[in-house]
Amino acid sequence: QVQLVESGGGLVQAGGSLRLSCAASGRTFSIYGMGWFRQAPGKEREFVGAIRWSGGRTSYGDSAKGRFTISGDNAKNTVYLQMNSLKSEDTAVYYCTTQAASGKYNYWGQGTQVTVSS
Repeated sequence: QVQLVESGGGLVQAGGSLRLSCAASGRTFSIYGMGWFRQAPGKEREFVGAIRWSGGRTSYGDSAKGRFTISGDNAKNTVYLQMNSLKSEDTAVYYCTTQAASGKYNYWGQGTQVTVSS
């Protein structure tokens, strides 16, 4: 199995920035990509962004485009989420996830809280 640990969450004012990190351990040979989802109270889990190790192709959800950047280090099995121009609507628990070769998201971290204040 794979274990994921997120870090970097916290409290930030609107317009500020945060960088989240997620490190994977365990059966990391099975990881073909990594990404981020988020979930605010009373809402469904939402796709934020992902990166595939082969070629480094990235994809983003609509709320992240133009403000957030996904990057990663395959050798370290680590993914990052740089979040700029944060809004109160970005307040959520952010979850790290892994992708299998099929593209399925299969393992999940416990989440890190991001709170954006006005």
